[in-house]
Amino acid sequence: MSTPPTAALAWAAADPYAAALRAGRGPLFLRRADGWLLPLEVERWCARADAVDRDVLDRCEGTVLDVGCGPGRLVAELAARGRAALGVDVSEAAVDHTVRLGGRALRRSVFEPLPGEGRWGTVLLMDGNVGIGGDPRALLDRVAGLLRPGGLLIAETAPVDVDERAQVQVVDLTDAGGTDALFPWARLGTRALLRYAQGWEPAGQWTAGGRCFAALRSRSSRSASSSAEPPKRTAVISSQRARNTSAGSPVPNR
Repeated sequence: MSTPPTAALAWAAADPYAAALRAGRGPLFLRRADGWLLPLEVERWCARADAVDRDVLDRCEGTVLDVGCGPGRLVAELAARGRAALGVDVSEAAVDHTVRLGGRALRRSVFEPLPGEGRWGTVLLMDGNVGIGGDPRALLDRVAGLLRPGGLLIAETAPVDVDERAQVQVVDLTDAGGTDALFPWARLGTRALLRYAQGWEPAGQWTAGGRCFAALRSRSSRSASSSAEPPKRTAVISSQRARNTSAGSPVPNR
């Protein structure tokens, strides 16, 4: 499967993004072509998983693929729990940071071939990553192909009712004019996400810490619980543990 090349290459080559991750702080923004700025929460992304994040991770099932993992706080937290997890990101700085935290990560776009396709228990789209590629239906279709039958998608949505597509750049305060390439991005509230989720079954919605989340499950299987409520405890069994590919990336066992 081919990747939307503009988006992947632009994120991968965004010097302000790489610099912010290496420093662990912003300010950093997505800048639309009309000059509107969306602040990016670099400090939170570079910190350890907080209580809101941990609640999301409590809801995950089986092996976990974190799409657009950024600096890796979620993958690292899952690894610390003994859970099989892999982060994917197009940014070398993001992947390096994830590995330093103790997580496993692969430098790749979600639209490129990935380990364990069709066998992941949960896919995460956190921190606005429902916007990847600027085409929500295409992203949801891709995620459906990554999950095992009845697998779970947990997505963080915008805290406002919005459904927009735009061409954006990653900029900091020293680059307000935007010299990097524009790439397509989307912002979706929960209602918009559900409108695009044809072939998915809603499995939960919640808000915490000013952040909004939705869980979706493929309708292709009724074998799993229809709810994404957090379990009373998290168990790790041997069949959920990762085996290594030749590249050293975790792939869930069949």
